[in-house]
Amino acid sequence: MTDDSLERLYTDLRALQDTSENALPPVGQWHPDLSGDIDIRIARDGTWYHEGSPIKRLSLVKLFSSILRKEDDQFYLVTPVEKWRIVVEDAPLHVIALEVQRREGHQALLFSTATDDRVVASAANPLHVTTDPQSGEPSPYLMVRDGLEALLSRPVFYELADLAETRSAGASTVYGVVSMGEFFPLS
Repeated sequence: MTDDSLERLYTDLRALQDTSENALPPVGQWHPDLSGDIDIRIARDGTWYHEGSPIKRLSLVKLFSSILRKEDDQFYLVTPVEKWRIVVEDAPLHVIALEVQRREGHQALLFSTATDDRVVASAANPLHVTTDPQSGEPSPYLMVRDGLEALLSRPVFYELADLAETRSAGASTVYGVVSMGEFFPLS
């Protein structure tokens, strides 16, 4: 287990992640004035709605997700000449699959979203879990790109729980997972 082997694993997986990112338009370089609000909503389960009806064309959802931007805790669909505010109930993206890569004693967690983003959990793309104060229900998130987070589906969160290990944090024990040498608490 050398730092070189971890770096090689990261480089290989980063190439997969870059493939999905390179297909994205340069939304961060576009700064049109606000055009207004558009009746598009992303539900907590990742379903996109337009005027109250689910958007059934996955290609359209993927296109919209590629031009998403977060500014001042608001979400927008942005083109070079238009900027439309949309409603996001929780997170704008949704993780639906997890692939565990292991090499020379190192582990990397590669996540896939419903809109074909592929992201390796790392210091640059951290995992975190928040807990609803009323229900006590955990909500796990992954930073995908440019301030856009993805909510992990319940099956993916259960997969993470199966991979969890314990670490001491002072007088308490913390459960979490390791990816790219980083420990991410799940509780």
